[in-house]
Amino acid sequence: MDDHGVTIGADGLARCPWAGSDPLYLEYHDTEWGRPLRGENELFERVCLEAFQSGLAWITILRKRENFRAAFAGFEIAKVAEFGDADVARLLADEGVVRNRAKVHAAVANAKAARELDGGLTELIWSYAPAKQPRPRSTKEIPATIPESAALAKGLKKAGFVFVGPTTAYALMQACGLVNDHLVACHARNKDNRP
Repeated sequence: MDDHGVTIGADGLARCPWAGSDPLYLEYHDTEWGRPLRGENELFERVCLEAFQSGLAWITILRKRENFRAAFAGFEIAKVAEFGDADVARLLADEGVVRNRAKVHAAVANAKAARELDGGLTELIWSYAPAKQPRPRSTKEIPATIPESAALAKGLKKAGFVFVGPTTAYALMQACGLVNDHLVACHARNKDNRP
């Protein structure tokens, strides 16, 4: 780690230190994390994956991501909302995904809630994007929650979502680019010309 809190990779690029050296982490960090994401099914996938990650290392989720996509019908809200007991049993027997009963039930419940949203999941989530963007110089300056993530968690719960606390909501905000928590010296920070 250098004086700016970033880690210099084998390729010479400065990155947020959590990216490490695993190719999956590097790809996720460089091309996806912190980039603005919209789209109903795309955001539903992130809501689900952030919930499944709770209590686990993110690399575990990244390594199982394609299995999750196959098991959860590509995270198509309309399809997952129709999952029944047989689907839940199938998922709980699938070693390719995280087999946590509460998290599996949450994914199905959240699909049903997303299907019923008047304005859609994109509108709901992005309505909580903070006006002021952070400019962290080190990981010590990155919070676990912010007032907007607490409000997002509350808004999602009001809409019928489960397994979405303020910390999970903030991780979702980071992953989907509602906040740009790439460190100031990170090469990926300004890829999309955001502050």
